[in-house]
Formats: sequence, structure tokens, C-alpha cells
Amino acid sequence: MNLPLFIAKKIYSDKGDKRKVSRPAIRIATVGVAIGLAVMIVTVSVVLGFKHTIRDKVVGFGSHIQVHNVLTYNGSNQYPVCIDDSMMQMIGSVDGVSHVERFAMTQGILKTDEDFLGVAFKGVGPEYDMTFLKSHLVEGEMPEFSDSTSKQKLLMSKMIADKLRLKAGDKVFAYFIDGQDVRTRRYTVSGIYQTNMTRFDENLCFIDLYAASRLNGWLNGEVTGVEVKVKDFEQLQLTEDRFVEKINRSIDPQGNVLTTETIYELYPQVFSWLELLDINVWIILALMVCVAGFTMISGLLIIILERTQMIGILKAVGARNKTIRHTFLWFSVFIIGQGLFWGNVIGLGIVLLQQYTGFVTLDPQTYYVSEAPMELNLPLVAAINVATLLICVFVLIAPSYLISHIHPAKSMRYE
Repeated sequence: MNLPLFIAKKIYSDKGDKRKVSRPAIRIATVGVAIGLAVMIVTVSVVLGFKHTIRDKVVGFGSHIQVHNVLTYNGSNQYPVCIDDSMMQMIGSVDGVSHVERFAMTQGILKTDEDFLGVAFKGVGPEYDMTFLKSHLVEGEMPEFSDSTSKQKLLMSKMIADKLRLKAGDKVFAYFIDGQDVRTRRYTVSGIYQTNMTRFDENLCFIDLYAASRLNGWLNGEVTGVEVKVKDFEQLQLTEDRFVEKINRSIDPQGNVLTTETIYELYPQVFSWLELLDINVWIILALMVCVAGFTMISGLLIIILERTQMIGILKAVGARNKTIRHTFLWFSVFIIGQGLFWGNVIGLGIVLLQQYTGFVTLDPQTYYVSEAPMELNLPLVAAINVATLLICVFVLIAPSYLISHIHPAKSMRYE
């Protein structure tokens, strides 16, 4: 029989214990552990949800990997690449690729009777994955984009629509300047989307791939590049390495040299900013573990001092210091366990409540989301629980040696 565990259970389950100091100390220690764990769970869930939400929005606009002209990589000007069916098949055949789509970028001005605005037009074809944009459509309907004709349909953001006072179904003129030549197109606003990603929403509209290529003066099959989506984002770098080996420095039918860039290289500022959040998480985790550890240390010391007579009796009947120390460490494990239970209840409850109700709102202009995103990662929550338990028990080992300084004879007279 494990004697320290047996005694610890008896002490912990003693409901008739009327001690005026130890019971409040136990409650304070339990609350400290519970609050610390709840804060850690909520913090990790918020950061994970925020990082993945922003990452998915950036990927929705730029995909995981882009293939384009190597000259575009070295300068600010646009240089087309010729992507025919064989090139599309070659890019799509790279291991780890799930979807391939062409796009063409051009610049223009949208003008109404009252106002005008310079925007970027992204031409996309029928193979373009509209799932992301559909999920953020707030008005109208998604147009059917073409690579063989111009249907004069336009998809714009709510930010642009509000600036120009447009709504779905309205007509708007677009002007494209090429040297001394100005070309005019009249578009119908088919749909309006809102992602709250300001850097994209404030200047990006979607039109037919055919129209964007022709407005740039490019030949049939010439586009800005190809967007590639991978099957597993965690394997992005591995897939990129395959692209470097198979696609980089290859030649298109018109002699242009191809190169590739990942979403990290295309938008380094966004991902560098997201990586800074990890530092905040580690700081909060460390602070909360310290709070839980210090409350447990103070609680254990109070309990040991109040149980001085019991310790003296145990020593008098032959119990070793090691046995008594293990008894109080087991007792601490029960307290920590109760704190972990309530911490999980509170932390997971807040996360689930936010996921289903969205009661915590944010300013989308500042945080790119209208509600605080929370992502529940159960393996990570379990790891936080285990780490909290182990660290709290570890920091209690040194204070438990106070027991060795308690003498049986003196402790019998201790009040």
C-alpha cells in the first residue's frame, strides 16, 4: 500500500476539518491554479484562432505558392508568362499540389458621377476557386468569370462599394491608362465581399481573366502568374522545395523564365507580425504558471505549519521525512487537480461560448476580424494541463523539505 497517498487522501477528504487557516489557503491555491489554467487556455485559443484566421484570409487572396515571371520577382513592373494546358498540367503534377489557377493583374480607376477611386483588378478564370470569396459575400451573387470573353461583371469589396456609394446591380465605369491611350469599360457590380483585411479590401476587384490580359496588351495565354494551393499547409516548405527543383528556372512556350514564391515571401510583414504573437503567448503562459506555483507554495507552507502536530506524531511512530514529504506532495496534487478541473471548465467554457455566440467583438479595421476568433486545440490543452501539474509539483519539492526541521517533541506542544 502507498502510505503517503493513503494519508493524503484521508486529509484531503476530511470534511470535518474545522481549521481556520488551512481551508482558506487550500481554496486560494485551488482558485490560483484554476484562474491560471483558464487564462492559458483562452490565450492559446485566441492566438491560434487569430493566426489561422488571418493566415486563411491572406491565402484566400494569394494562395499558398505563386508561379510567375522571374523578372517580376526582381522589379516592380509586371511581366507576363505564357501558361498553356501543358504548363498547367506540369505545375499541377507536383507532389503536394491540390489546385492550380491562373490570374492576371491590372490597374485602373473606377468612376461614378460623384467620385472616383484607383483600384487593382485581378482577372481570374473559370478554374479559380471561389470558396473563400463566397464565404465572405455580403451582397449580390458571385459572377462566372471567363478566360475567353469579357462578361463585364465585377466583384468588389464592401469598402470600395461604400466609398463609391455602389451596391449590387449598379453600373460603374472603369478607366485603364496605357501610355497615352485610355480605355473605358462599363461594368455591372455583380457581388460585394467583405473580409475585413484592409490591405486587400481597400483596393482589389475581380474581373474576367480574358479582360485583364487584354487590358494589359498581352497575347492569348499570357497571364501574371499561377496560384497554387497545397494539400497540407504544414508541408508548404516541402512542396516549395519540389517547385524549386521542378518548376524554377523552367522556360514557358515564349521563352520566359519561371520562378516561385510562397505566401510567406509574398506577404512577409503579415506573417512576421503573426509570429510576434507567439512571444506574447509564452510570456502569458510563464506568468500564469508562476501565479499558480506561488499560490501553491504559500498554501503548502500554511498547511505544513498547521499540521505540525500531525507531522510530529508521524515522526514519533517511525515515519521518515521522505514519507511525510511525499504525503504533502500527494495532498498538493489533489489541490492542483481540483484547480485544473475548474480551470478547464472555465477556460473551455469561455472558448466554446465565444465560438457559438461571438460575444467578444473587435474593431475589424484594427484586428481584421469582427469577433475574437478562438480555436480549440485539445492536444495542446492537454499538454498545458500536464505541464502545469508537473511544474507546480516540481516547485513544491523544495518547500516540502521544511518538514525535516520539525522535531517530534517540540511539535507535540505546538498550538
